[in-house]
Amino acid sequence: MPYRVCFVCTGNICRSPMAEYVFRAHVEEAGLHGLVEVDSAGTDGWHEGEGADPRTVAVLRDNGYDSDHTARRFQPSWFSRLDLVIALDAGHLKALRRLAPTPEDAAKIRLLRSYARPSPESAAQAPSVRAADDDLDVPDPYYGGMDGFEECLEMVEEASLALLAVVQEHVEGRAA
Repeated sequence: MPYRVCFVCTGNICRSPMAEYVFRAHVEEAGLHGLVEVDSAGTDGWHEGEGADPRTVAVLRDNGYDSDHTARRFQPSWFSRLDLVIALDAGHLKALRRLAPTPEDAAKIRLLRSYARPSPESAAQAPSVRAADDDLDVPDPYYGGMDGFEECLEMVEEASLALLAVVQEHVEGRAA
């Protein structure tokens, strides 16, 4: 049975599809195709059925990532089939925890940037400062320009590599 990861943002057109396609590429590169399934959704259904924001598509394409996305809304029933639900900011984390049917399901929810390797500047800070949820948000680029999408991609790439190491350990543990 594959290990299943779902990335969640607000409308599923900017951050979560970006995280989905970046993480999927890392999964493929690591040779975990078929062992890890990657998906994304939004906490709200405003954009259901729409493609990813054109700026998301452009940033992904310009950085060598594929994307073929249709937005959808996260459903509480999905918790039963998911191993890990990755929120892109603290608001998504709270919304997902409210949707979780059981404490076990709530325990599956994590912030993406909680996996990021600390920068030299943040490594010098106290761990409690680094671990604060609001310090771990991937900012919503929707209302800004391309630079916000590029910054978002940088944050997603950094955290995705560290997340991959954790997921790989789980997958190898299941195989043992």
